[in-house]
Formats: sequence, structure tokens, C-alpha cells
Amino acid sequence: MSKIMLIDGNSLINRAFYAIPVLTDKNGEYTNAVYGFLNIFFKLFDEEKPDMCAVCFDVHQPTFRHLKYSEYKGTRKGMPEELRPQVPLLKKVLGTMNIKTVELGGYEADDLLGTLAKRAEAQGIEPVIVSGDRDLLQLASDTILVRIPKTKGAQTVVEDYHAQQVLDTYGVTPAEFIEMKALMGDTSDNVPGVPSVGEKTAAKIIRQFKTVENAVAHADEVKPKKASENLKEFEEQALLSKWLVTINTDAPIDFDFESAKADNMFNETALAEFKEHNFKSFLGRFETKTKQKEMTFEFIDSKKAAFEYISKLSDKTACLPVIENNRLEAAAVCDGSNDGALIALPEDEMLEVFKPLFEGEKAIITHDAKLLYVYLKKHDIRLENVVFDTMIADYILDPNKSEHLHSSIADEQLHINLPTDEQFFGKGKARRSFGDMIMTDRAEVIDYICRCCRADIESEAVFKKEFEEKGLTSLYYDIELPLVYVLGDMEIYGMRADKQGLIEYGKNLQTKIDELTKEIYWLAGEEFNINSPKQLGVILFEKLGLKGGKKTKTGWSTSADILEKLADKDEIIGKILEYRSYTKLKSTYADGLADVIAEDGKIHSTFNQTITATGRISSTEPNLQNIPIKMELGRQLRKVFVPKDGYIFLDGDYSQIELCLLAHISGDETLINAFKNGQDIHRLTASQVFNVPFDEVTPLQRSNAKAVNFGIVYGISAFSLSQDLGISRAEAESYIEGYFAKYPKVKEYLDNAVASAKKTGYARTAYGRIRSIPEISSSNFNLRGFGERVAMNMPIQGTAADIIKIAMIRVHNALKNHKSRLVLQVHDELLLEVYKPELEEVRQILIKEMSEAASLSVPLVVDVHEGETWYDAK
Repeated sequence: MSKIMLIDGNSLINRAFYAIPVLTDKNGEYTNAVYGFLNIFFKLFDEEKPDMCAVCFDVHQPTFRHLKYSEYKGTRKGMPEELRPQVPLLKKVLGTMNIKTVELGGYEADDLLGTLAKRAEAQGIEPVIVSGDRDLLQLASDTILVRIPKTKGAQTVVEDYHAQQVLDTYGVTPAEFIEMKALMGDTSDNVPGVPSVGEKTAAKIIRQFKTVENAVAHADEVKPKKASENLKEFEEQALLSKWLVTINTDAPIDFDFESAKADNMFNETALAEFKEHNFKSFLGRFETKTKQKEMTFEFIDSKKAAFEYISKLSDKTACLPVIENNRLEAAAVCDGSNDGALIALPEDEMLEVFKPLFEGEKAIITHDAKLLYVYLKKHDIRLENVVFDTMIADYILDPNKSEHLHSSIADEQLHINLPTDEQFFGKGKARRSFGDMIMTDRAEVIDYICRCCRADIESEAVFKKEFEEKGLTSLYYDIELPLVYVLGDMEIYGMRADKQGLIEYGKNLQTKIDELTKEIYWLAGEEFNINSPKQLGVILFEKLGLKGGKKTKTGWSTSADILEKLADKDEIIGKILEYRSYTKLKSTYADGLADVIAEDGKIHSTFNQTITATGRISSTEPNLQNIPIKMELGRQLRKVFVPKDGYIFLDGDYSQIELCLLAHISGDETLINAFKNGQDIHRLTASQVFNVPFDEVTPLQRSNAKAVNFGIVYGISAFSLSQDLGISRAEAESYIEGYFAKYPKVKEYLDNAVASAKKTGYARTAYGRIRSIPEISSSNFNLRGFGERVAMNMPIQGTAADIIKIAMIRVHNALKNHKSRLVLQVHDELLLEVYKPELEEVRQILIKEMSEAASLSVPLVVDVHEGETWYDAK
């Protein structure tokens, strides 16, 4: 028997939209709902393997139900602006895959699904209906399967219903399910039903009386009493509800099952569409359309043969290591004259064989040089001559990407298809190790890893040409590539942490948490789970009756932004916010950091240079850049970071570098002169904006001016500024207008930055770094506003990121013959562990290299402090 899968397009795209955070593609189009729909679609398609497929959609016009009952679905909210454009996008994507879409004015998707399912059943075709709407359970039969995706434990699971499963679950047959729905009503569709009759009562009544009409006729026999009374009183409403919830299985659709054949889904048109919208995780489903060059890859598992092969490689060699669980399992190598080989030996032999290559004079091309550099240095091998890193190259061409993989490099630079690492090896618990796969799928593993290696060496010339065209050559070779060694050394060196101090810090936090817990219980008048949003919401908005709450599907929202707005309404709010701060400090830092102290007594963070769209370096596992400093107890955490014996911490921090860059880039004379004269820039802005003498500026005025100064850099709106300062929108507007009146060239710069980004599609830093801004051309107001703020901020924040990287390289190089080391970078701050006899010399090195990292029209001021702990040095 052939099979057709019938999909409720509106139901699934809605479900996907709310399940996946908002995503946009390179053109600024929203794609999260389409991406989520495809995830569910492919999962179920793989399971069902249908011969035919159709996706049914509602049409945006009244249906026959609305014509009889105008209030039908009248309580539904309008479609979110982020979702609306994704419906036509989904239809377009399905069209490229040759998946048939069905819609009919005056009818709902449910009616189309029901009609097609019944027709298919009559023609001997097995129908499978996919929808999140349980109304469709009335269609289930011994032949018709209804599959309902739902979320369980953050995972999508699918419930399957034939007629028997409906009976087992609800105690009624699919036909009786209509009667049950009529009695209980449906608030989401504004179907009235019978008051006081819920699901359990409705099921009980229908099990006894089978139909609504029969239940009404025997209303005196119905229990409970209230249901009996309401059945009599609301008879007409019950019958209307039955009519509304009954799916029309005889809609006048012109449909040919042959036209719904599910073949040729993965064609070149669909592939281009998937690429256009960054649906990379699905690309592995497409066959390679670009003919792969025929290649012969060797597999070498003898040390002697490996030595011989490597010795014959040319002066420029690509090397792609396979490092799993901190072990070098294998490595692919190739050059311009041979296809390549995969070498797999025991780890000690791998190191012995590759040491001459890594420490020799051959130019090395690789992917993620820092990973290899860190691994090798731990084995006393120095990676000397990396001339190209394809991961970093891909990053500086498109920093908006979430990952920089061989698959995208092969596709975009060489126009060939390679599966992603996850597609090839699997992910999560299903991931297969290299060791397992080399035993079971040796030919495929050799081919995949060697082709990735080939992609590295072949893409170098293409990347270099694009760098030249886009003005990225200096950024790549003078900043990003040298930074690999700096970050690698920082990771290896680490920061010493006082474990006992961390334990004591955690105890102090717990004491504070316990005190706050008691205070919150007292203010609430009862004990409850403070960490439960549901219980907390009930306490705040129902028991205490606080106004300004926001109710969601799962209860009251207790998010930080909601609570912060209510902070002055009740003392308990401040206590809860404080409680949350301390519990986060305890779990994330006091407990979390203690778990990652290595055997050498240090914490070794990972520093990432291909993560942020602005060019900033990020820190993970653990994140040492995000240690809280606004609250004193958070700052105290820095006390547990201590230099090794005989050393001291030295901290260098750029003073207001983003405002310096705003002055430099905009060319505003007032700002430039203020920085040259060493004036307090926030006091000056307060004086200018509030029209008061410089010496008479109040602390509040200076604080407000500081918010304006930094807000301008980030393209702040009057609304956001009013929220930040707790002032009216009109007052915030006057602040911004006053700022631009006093600093007119800043306004000119911001306007030009937005205009340039709209024209070119990207923003650029002073060092050539580019960030594409597809959102700036979006038809959606919010998305376009985000794009405009990025256009204003990227040249400033991105240039600041470039400058700190230059400073890191300069400091790192200047300390090569010293015992002192650079150990951490946090935004505009560098932290050094300094050998005490070198302190004064290193202080001067730090000031010189940081202040001379860029030549601006204003001084680059560096604040330098020292201390026996990171806390003291800051």
C-alpha cells in the first residue's frame, strides 16, 4: 500500500516558531520557524518514508465557520511580526523541494487534511496526518494515523493515534471525540462549549450518551448537577460547538494524488534555497552536484612510511589533525603535488613523526591552528610556521556565522559539497569516535578527512584573493594570525586560583543567600521555592497583589526585566533580585570555578577569536571575562585569583577607549579637545547638555551624562535611555537632542555610518574588519532598527577590539625574553603575571605597547595598577 503524509502547515510552523529562538539569514529574513518546521518534517519523513506528501495551509479570509459564527477564533492574537513573513518563505522552500502545498478559500487546513485523508483511505492509500492540533484525532481510524508532535523535557516527541489509541487515551472513539470537544469547548478557537464542563466531565458524558443530542435529551440523568443544568440551558450553544469542531471531510479540492509524489526533493534549486537561508544542517541530505575531483588518498599506519611520506612533501603543506579527548589520533597531510594521505599511529609515534614538520621550515596550512598549537606545546613541540588558518580566514570574511567549518569553506570558496563534522561523525551521544569509524568505515573516513585537508590547501589562494578585494589582508596577517600564538600561550599558562579561598567565598555567599531567603519568606508571609517562577509569580502577583505583572501560558513572568521595573513597588522585589545575584555567583563561580581548577592549581580558560561578530575575543570553559564587578561581593571573587610565588599582578586598562574612538572617528573638535586636555568627559557632556558650568555639575547629572555618552556609541533610542535613567521619554529625547546639538559631528558620523551600511550592506572598522548587516534592509521595523544600531556601533566597538588585539601581540612579543607573562584579556583590559624584579620594566612595556597600539587624534590613556590578587590590581 502506498502512503501519503499530510501536514498541517500552520500548526507546525507556529509550533516551530515558539520552539526555536528567532534566527535570521544573511539577508536579514526571519527563518527560525521555517528551520524548525523542516526539522520536524525531515524527522517524520525519514520515519514514514511516504510515497506522497502535501502540506495544507489556512487562507487569510473568513471560513464557512466564521460566516455562521462571527466570534469563531475571535480571541486569537494576531500572528507575530517575526512569523508572518515566514509562511510565504516556507511555501517557497517547499516549492523548491517539489512538495505540494494545498489551500482553499473559505476552508481551514483541518478541512483539507480531513478531505484528503478520507479520499486517500477510499483509494487504498495509507494516510499519515501530522499536526499539533488534537481536533484532528476525530479523523483517526484503523488506516488513518494522526501524529502529534509535542515538547517533552526540551525534546520533540511524537504521539501516534489510530482509532484504538484515541479510545485508550480519552475513553471515546474518534467520532465521539467530536462530541466531547463540543461539550468542553475550545478557548483557543473561541468555541463556547457548555459552561462548567471540562475534558473529564465531557468524556464521561459522551461515554454514557455517545452524542451531544442524546446527552441533551437525557440531561436529567447527567451528573454533576451543574453540568445537567447547563446542558439544558446551553443546548443551542452545544450544538453550535459541535458544528464548529466537526472537520469537513468533503471540501471541494481539486487534487491529484499523482502530483503529490515525493520525489526529487533534494534538487539543485532546493540546495540553492537552503544555502540562501543558512540551513546548513540539512545540506548533507543533498547529493553532491558539483563533480568531485577524482582523488586517491593513502592510508599510512607505519612509522617508517609516515616519515618517508612527510619528507617528500613540498615547502607548503596542509595538515589537518584529528584530536579527540586530548589525543592526536591521526592527521591528514597534503601539498600541491599530491592528493594526500591520512596517517594514523599510536600517539607517541604520531608526535615523533610530525615533530620535524611542525618545528621545521615548511609553511603549514591548517584549520584551527590554536587547537593544534596548544596540544603540541603541552608535548614540548612548538608549531612554528603556520602561514594560513582557514577557520580564521572564514571568520574574518563572515563573522556573523555561528561556526566556521570545512563544509562551508568547501562550498563557498571551492563550490564543492562536504558534509559537516556532525553529519559525518554524528552528534551528542550518537557521535562516533574516529577510532570506531576507522575500524568500520575506513575508506569513508580517509576520504572525508583528506578532502577537508584538500579544502584547506586549495582554498588558501581563493581566500587571499578575496582578502585583497575586500581590504582584509593586513587584518588577517598582522592581527588575527599572530594572535593565535598569544591566545595559545595564555591558555597554556593559565591563572592560579586559591581553592581554599574559593571555598570560603562560597560559604560567605551561602550565608548571604540564607539570610535573604529568611527575609523573603518573612516579606511573603510564607515559605516557598524562590527558584520556581511559577511559585514566585503566585506570591508576587496574586498573594501580594503587585501590579504590572505579565502573564504567560505557563504562569506569571518573573524575568529580570519585569522585576526590575517593579523594584520600587515592594521591598521583596529588591531582595529577590539580590538573592538571584548571589545564587548565580554561588553556582556559576564559587562552585563552577572550583570544579575546573587543574592539577597545577590554575584555571585554564579557552580564548576564542572566531565567535563574536564585533571581533572581540571571548572566554569559555570557564568564562573569565564575565565575572561580575558591579556588586562588591561579585568583585570580591577576583581575590581568589593570585599570581604564583614571587610574582605580582599588573593590570592595564584603556580609559574610555570607545569614547576616544568616537571622538577620533567623528572628528568632533569639542570631544577631541576634551580628551587632549584630560577633561572628565562625562562632566563635560553634562555641562554641555544641561547648560550648567563645568564645576557645578551634580553627581546625578554626571551619571546621566555618562549613560548618554555610552548610549550614543550603541545607537541608543530615547525609549531605551528613558528606561535606563528612569525618566520620561520626552526628557530622554531632550538629552539626546542636546547631545547632538553640542557634538554635531557625532550626529553626522552616526547618520553617515547608517547610510553607508544601507548602501554597502556592511560596516567596517578602522583596521578593515567588516561585518555584514543584512538586517539594515529589513522591512521589519525592529530588525531594521537593530541593523542601524550595529552600523553605528561596529566601527567603534570593532576598532576597539582590533586595538586590544594589537596591544596583546605587542605586549606578548615584548615579553618573550622575560619571566613575566600575559595571562588574561577582558574587553579593554590586559592582566599580566609579573616577576617582581621585572615589575618596573614590565610596567613601562605595558604602558608603551598599549598606548602606542594605535595612532589616534586623541591620546590612548592606559590606567595601570598592581596587586597581590586580581582584585587588588583592579
